[in-house]
Amino acid sequence: MRTDSSPGTLPAREHLPATAAGTPVLDVVVPVYNEEKDLRRCVLRLREHLARTFPYAFRVTIADNASTDGTPLIAAELAARYPEVTNFRLERKGRGRALRTVWSASDAPVLAYMDVDLSTDLNALLPLVAPLISGHSDLAIGSRLSRTSRVVRGPKREFISRAYNLILRGSLQARFSDAQCGFKAIRREVAQVLLPLVEDTGWFFDTEMLVLAERAGLRIHEVPVDWVDDPDSTVHIVRTATDDLKGVWRVGRALTTGSLPLDRLARPFGDDPRDREITDVPKGLARQLVGFCVVGGLSTLFYLLLYTGFRQFGGSQAANALALLLSALANTAANRRLTFGVRGRGGAVRHQAQGLVVFAIGLALTSGSLAALNAATTSPAHTTEIAVLVVANLAATVLRFLLFRAWVFPDRRDPAPVPGPTTAAYAEPTTISTGDPR
Repeated sequence: MRTDSSPGTLPAREHLPATAAGTPVLDVVVPVYNEEKDLRRCVLRLREHLARTFPYAFRVTIADNASTDGTPLIAAELAARYPEVTNFRLERKGRGRALRTVWSASDAPVLAYMDVDLSTDLNALLPLVAPLISGHSDLAIGSRLSRTSRVVRGPKREFISRAYNLILRGSLQARFSDAQCGFKAIRREVAQVLLPLVEDTGWFFDTEMLVLAERAGLRIHEVPVDWVDDPDSTVHIVRTATDDLKGVWRVGRALTTGSLPLDRLARPFGDDPRDREITDVPKGLARQLVGFCVVGGLSTLFYLLLYTGFRQFGGSQAANALALLLSALANTAANRRLTFGVRGRGGAVRHQAQGLVVFAIGLALTSGSLAALNAATTSPAHTTEIAVLVVANLAATVLRFLLFRAWVFPDRRDPAPVPGPTTAAYAEPTTISTGDPR
């Protein structure tokens, strides 16, 4: 997994200005490999649709992935005949490699791509890129799994697609609905920062890019699409599915170990309302309170279950101490990752040691409450013990949050330095052919 730094902080989102004629606002990339049968029809249909419906200047880029049939000749002919068409030849295969290479070299502020078979209805193209042009969103994807999408495809592909997206939701906590629809767009300045972090060069490229964008807090816009399956598709389903599962494992491991510098993208824009200075309200307090309450509620439930189980085999003090110790370790780990956003293994032992100090304070409060209860009555009912412990834990919880925020996980992050652009590492051998610049 790549860990090299991004080119720097992104500017605030703004509506793209209307540009002079001939300057493309949208660059639609069509990755192809041995598509001599469909290439001409696809490009002409796409060009005609954009000329008729798109209000800005545009470009259609044919990204040829080392085709061995007549595809290069057709691509060169189209580029020579139409000023809006560009041919980009790569000597190595890989859809992800083609997209990263062309997007990295493009000067258009909005970058998109679609499959050569045009399975997606082109009427969704303008709704796809409009949120990027307006500055509302950072990426946009077409979704075949939306309730309002109209999709025609066989049960095998339907099952594989839905199963794959369920795997992404379960393993990588992805919230976008359709990772592999060949219909996506991204703002160029976002691509410049995000693409250096994406390792895959094949079909998993889309998924990896979306997962990293979502984890970094970028805004992803979804557009329901009408989609008709291409029965002549050359995609090898089993091999692609295997490669995708390997990619899921690799990205999941990188996210778990914290090896990706996603903190550099956590606040990529200068217009995030959560970054505004508000008098007398510590930054991030509301989000931390919500996370702490959720973790605290689950920890309390875990503690009560442990206490009830241990109480069957020993006294109340021993059961309380052991249950509180185990739940405290789990609570510190959960708050470290979920509430205060600390990733990676650095400082984990120190945080747990400090958490144990907080645990000792909680133990003193709860044990003292039990001692007071036992002094008041010789044989308190189990429900009474539970009630007393709940009240004592509430008091300990308030103190725990304050100590966590001020001592265990203080916000000491300094602004990350802005490194220079890093694009040379991804240069590919290419042959570029453009149309007549009239």
